[in-house]
Amino acid sequence: MREITPSLPRVLLSTISSDSHTWNLVFLQLLLEEGGNEVINLGPCVPDELLLESARKHEPDAIVISTVNGHGHIDGSRLIKKLRSVPGLRDVPTIIGGKLGIRGAENSMYTESLLKAGYTAVFTDSREPSLLNDRIAELVSGARQAIGAIG
Repeated sequence: MREITPSLPRVLLSTISSDSHTWNLVFLQLLLEEGGNEVINLGPCVPDELLLESARKHEPDAIVISTVNGHGHIDGSRLIKKLRSVPGLRDVPTIIGGKLGIRGAENSMYTESLLKAGYTAVFTDSREPSLLNDRIAELVSGARQAIGAIG
């Protein structure tokens, strides 16, 4: 297991398996790096098993799933259930965001079900992207404090 130090938070960035969009990943990588994070960008169309394998290998402080194709609520629900079934990944803060469906402003209707499925946070495409770094910093800080209290 990776030792917790005051190093940069490590963020694993990915899409859902059906999403081939890349500019969102480039934008998010730059945004996350500017926010003081180390980013491992898995690219588009990431199969669930590759994401799980990468998460076990890199032991990220947080996972960010971006979706642009409108299938985020479907593929994202399947993915988080698999992720939460892996003992070492159950508690990794995981955020999904982007176009969660094809209903425009009504896509916010998927937020609650994605949170119940296991996501730590959900960002619809109407939310301010800069808030993502604030949320990651908050989640990582809380997780590191909890580990420090245990250890």
